[in-house]
Amino acid sequence: MSVMKITARRLIATTSVVAMAASVVLVGGVNSASAATAKPVTGGTLYFYTHASQFPNLDPQRIYTGRDIAFLGSYLMRTLVSYKPVPGKDGASLVADMATNTGVPSNKAKTWKYTLRPGVSWEDGKPVTCADVKYGWSRTFATDVYVEGPAYPLTWLDIPAASDGSSAYKGPYKKTGQALFDKSILCSKDNRTITFNLKRSVPDFNYYLTYLAGGPVPQAKDTADKYDLRPFASGPYMIKKYAIDDEMVLVRNPNWKKSSDPIRTPYADDIVVKFGMDEDLRDQITLDDSIPNGINMDGLQPANNIKFFEDPKNANRRMNNYDPYTSYLAANNSVGRLDCLDVRKAIFFAYDNQSLINLSGGLKYYGEMGDSPVKPVIGMDYAPTKGNIHDPNFKIGGNPEYAKELLAKAKVSCPEAYDRATNPAKGLVYYRPDTAGNKKSAVLVEAALKKAGFVINTIYKPSGTYNANLETYKNETDLFGSGWGADWANASTVIPELWGDGCCNYTKNKKTPEYAAFIAKVNLALVELDRKKQAKMWQELAQYGMDQYWYIRTVFGKSQQTWGSKIGGVYYWEPQGSFGFGQLYVKQ
Repeated sequence: MSVMKITARRLIATTSVVAMAASVVLVGGVNSASAATAKPVTGGTLYFYTHASQFPNLDPQRIYTGRDIAFLGSYLMRTLVSYKPVPGKDGASLVADMATNTGVPSNKAKTWKYTLRPGVSWEDGKPVTCADVKYGWSRTFATDVYVEGPAYPLTWLDIPAASDGSSAYKGPYKKTGQALFDKSILCSKDNRTITFNLKRSVPDFNYYLTYLAGGPVPQAKDTADKYDLRPFASGPYMIKKYAIDDEMVLVRNPNWKKSSDPIRTPYADDIVVKFGMDEDLRDQITLDDSIPNGINMDGLQPANNIKFFEDPKNANRRMNNYDPYTSYLAANNSVGRLDCLDVRKAIFFAYDNQSLINLSGGLKYYGEMGDSPVKPVIGMDYAPTKGNIHDPNFKIGGNPEYAKELLAKAKVSCPEAYDRATNPAKGLVYYRPDTAGNKKSAVLVEAALKKAGFVINTIYKPSGTYNANLETYKNETDLFGSGWGADWANASTVIPELWGDGCCNYTKNKKTPEYAAFIAKVNLALVELDRKKQAKMWQELAQYGMDQYWYIRTVFGKSQQTWGSKIGGVYYWEPQGSFGFGQLYVKQ
């Protein structure tokens, strides 16, 4: 899943069966376990503030960032299965949500069955039914409308492929192949039991059911792409107001029943999210604690972040966590862009990572340089790769002389790509979200690459809609950054998604000569049931992609969270890499 702070799409989930390689670290921060178990109180307004102009998406089929899954799943939308809302590793275990259990598999995990709890209802009081869940799943197949969000249903459900390799079912709006889809998900006569029929064994299918995209949508309320502005609520709150560049107001859902929801604890009377806040003002609110019932959804600008975290008086208003994400810089490998390995490698070796680390206040807040899209936190699927940061020519502050050697090589091996990268009249395009922090880091990156002979044209895009436009941006830019965390503890939710045929391949690598051999091995790894053998296959595929420099660089990151002095119930929810929003309350 993406990471919101960097940009991104899928947000992460790690399972309880795989030990976390990197545990949460609290730097002068609140003990999240004790904070979460302090006696909560009901009432008041939870206030959130952000520089972004809006949520990237509110449509459940489009939501794919951990923070937003955690936020909207805690307050507005329910799923069949959820992660346990507690701190620590127990928070990565599955619990039943709308369903009565976490799923009953059969037929070698090709069939999964769920039964809805009695009393689960929409905001208008009508019951949530199997048909609603089935309809929600059908929307994922409308790929002409929904280009964001997880794409697992497209390859999992027992629906044949069309001649072009896509699903023969085209979604509920076109209805092409509707009968095929109707056989893949069955509803009982009482409309409460749901049976999913899959084309292959998916033993970890129930982890996908934690995603809002796997939840219900009432067909009568669906407005296609406009549903993103006003989704219907099944959770304890409902939308009273949502205005871009203004605010979102959530109020209590009068038809939500605690008796049907064992997970959520809606303490606040209402929830307000303020959009479009000036970054300096946002930071000052946090520094001064001027909105004590408020939570900063973005994190602080680097200098303010260091100031806040080094001040001991803020010890109970901050957390510094090893998060579940790998941030990355994607290279557009298509013809006419970065279609030259020597140029891509030259960018990597020219990069001044040390200046970016220093800007963040050191490794204490930055994390560490990565060598794969697979983060060590995922467990057995990670192994250190060769080359990249392990190459003897790699220098953390940049090696412009070696980068020049690679560019000289590129001048012969791929003269057109060399010219685009070094010609002052052309240059490489680098898209970034429009934030003060990005503007500071861009100066450092441009200076380092210039030393090696590159020409970089940085273009800033609105931060609030950056993630939602990645499918478009990948065609327009040579470089852009994003982030990803495993959807659950298997690199099947990383490598195929980021470099293969999954939802979020922004490398444009599919027409390169290296892709055919790569995707053939990916497809073998996906169906390998020997878990140790599969892990080895993922390790080899990670090496393959890093050798191509499909990602210029990766970072195994950390993230910081801050909040006001009247916020209680704070803990870090490891699967989503975010606050455990559902247990937050306002101290009275």
